[in-house]
Parts: sequence; C-alpha cells; structure tokens
Amino acid sequence: MIRVLICDDHMIVRQGIRQSLAESADIEVVAEAADGPAALQRLRQGDIDVLLLDIALPGRDGLDVLRQARVEHPRLPVLMLSTYPDRQYAVRSLKLGASGYLNKSADSGEITAAVRRVAGGRRFITAPVAELLASALGQGGGDAEAPLHELLSHRELQVYERLAQGRSVGEIAKDLSLSSNTVSTYRARILEKTGVRNDVELALYAVRRRQPAD
Repeated sequence: MIRVLICDDHMIVRQGIRQSLAESADIEVVAEAADGPAALQRLRQGDIDVLLLDIALPGRDGLDVLRQARVEHPRLPVLMLSTYPDRQYAVRSLKLGASGYLNKSADSGEITAAVRRVAGGRRFITAPVAELLASALGQGGGDAEAPLHELLSHRELQVYERLAQGRSVGEIAKDLSLSSNTVSTYRARILEKTGVRNDVELALYAVRRRQPAD
C-alpha cells in the first residue's frame, strides 16, 4: 500500500485528489495538510510513502517546504503540484530534489500513475517538462548560468511578475493579501537579485527573458 500525504491549501483540491486516488486499491491517502508547517509536522510522525505538495501555499511556499522535506526525509518521494505553467517551476522543483512535477489539470489516471512511479523510486516527468529539463541542461544547467530571476523565491516571483506588469505596491499587496511594507521588502530583494535599479528596468528585464509577465 502506498501511503500518501496531500498538502494543498484548498480543501476542494485535496478532496479531488483523494477521490482520484481512492479508485486505486494500492494507494491510500492517509493524511492531508493545508499548509507547509502542518505537512512537515505530519511527515515527522512517519508512515508516509509519497508527499503530494502544492507550490502555492500560504506563508511558507511549497519550494521552501520541499527544501526542508529533502533535508529531514532525503529518501521521501515528493511530487509537486501546480497550476502555474511548467516553464516557471518544473525545472526549479526538480533541481531542488522533487521526484516529479504535475499540473493540477492532470486527469486521475495521470495522477495515479505519477504517484506509483515516484513511490517506486523513479521520476515522473511529462514530455513538456522533459523538454524544459533538456533545454536547461543544454544551457549548462548550473546555477551560475541560470537567469537571475530563477534565484527568486515563489513569493518573490509572484511580486516580480506583477511589478513587471506595471502594478503598484498597493495593488500587489491587495492581490496577494500582504501588507504594503511586506511587498516593498520583496521588491527590494527582487531588485537586488536581478541587478536592476527600478521598476522600469525590471519590466525591460522581464521582456528580455520573455516571462509570462511581459
């Protein structure tokens, strides 16, 4: 029996995944978590074979939780879940040690196949993600050659995309349910990490990198 922990902040998503996996006699969802700290706490209790982890979590985002899970449970297969385009997070997730990356739009058969595959010690990589990974390796694959925006955390990337769209700090704060001071802090970190001086240069940087925000 493959024992699964689902971590997603939306109950309806957790219920949908649970229902999809319930059709398989060899898979059992034994626990759910609505945020990263709760997932990590449950992992420490043991008896989990696969972690299904959402990237967009409140507070501590999924990539941070992935890093911590890899430290505490280096042999645990982690299957990342996301609604974002593969090119934004797939390669980053795999580089951080995820066993696979799956879009939430996947059908129940693909979710089940992914869980079985990573539980068996293999990686689950879709054809589009494989192309992205091959492209990243072809460019050197090293952090030194990676685009600067790939150094951003998930939350910083969210702010970055909105700044590149010309959104104000106040608008971003409202959109992400953050304080304006917090968004300003993220903005300062983004400017430092990308090596630009202001929002105009950041927008130009985004256009050159052909991010979803351009």
